[in-house]
Amino acid sequence: MKILINALENNTTLTTLKLSNAGVDAEAAQHLANFLRNNMTITKLQLFNNEIGVKGAKHLADALRTNMTLTSIDLGLTKIGDEGAQHLADALRHNIGLTELYIQSNEIGDDGIQYLADALRYNMTLTTLGIFCNQFGEKGARYLADLLCYNETFKKIELRDNKIGSEGARHLANALRKNTTSTDGKTLYDVTNDSDLYIYLCGTKHYPSQIDNIKLKPEPRRRLPP
Repeated sequence: MKILINALENNTTLTTLKLSNAGVDAEAAQHLANFLRNNMTITKLQLFNNEIGVKGAKHLADALRTNMTLTSIDLGLTKIGDEGAQHLADALRHNIGLTELYIQSNEIGDDGIQYLADALRYNMTLTTLGIFCNQFGEKGARYLADLLCYNETFKKIELRDNKIGSEGARHLANALRKNTTSTDGKTLYDVTNDSDLYIYLCGTKHYPSQIDNIKLKPEPRRRLPP
C-alpha cells in the first residue's frame, strides 16, 4: 500500500480508486486514510471485500472528518461491525462531501444502525445509504424510520436481507407517508424479502404512491386495496 500511496501523491487526474478484493487490512487502511486527508482529486473509493475491520474503519472515518472531496465510498464486506459503524457515524456528523455510503454485509446490528441514524439527522449531504445484508431488525428499522422523518435529503436506502419483519416494515411505511422531500419521495430498495410492507400499504390505502417508491424482492402481484 505504501508503494501505491507514494505513486498517487503527485497524481492530479485520478478520480476513482478501486481497491476491492485487494487484501487491504487495518494497517493499509491507515496509510490510505493518511493519504486521503489531503487528497483533492479522488471522488470515488471502492474497498469492497477487504480485511479493514474496526481499526481500519476508524482510520478511514478520521480521514472523512477533513476530506470533503470524496463523494462515494464502498466499505461492503470489510468486517467493520457495529463499532466500525459508530466510527463512520461520528465522521458523518462533520463530513459535508459524501453523498453515497455502502456498508453492506458487515454484520451491523440495531446498535450500529442507531449510531448511523443519530448522526445522519444532522447530515444534509448523504443521499444514498447501502445497508443491505446486515443483522439489524425491527429496532433498527424504527431508528431508520425516525431518521426519515427528520432528514429530507435521502433519495435511496437499500435494506434487503435484514430482519426488520412486519413491524419494522410498518415503521418505515409510516415514515414514507410523512415524507415530502420531492415528487418522487424516498426510495427504499428491497425492504424485505416478503410482502409485509406491500400488504401494510395496501391495507392502509397508500397505493400506489408509496409502493412505487419501494422495491420488494420478489415483487408481489399488485392490486388496488378494496
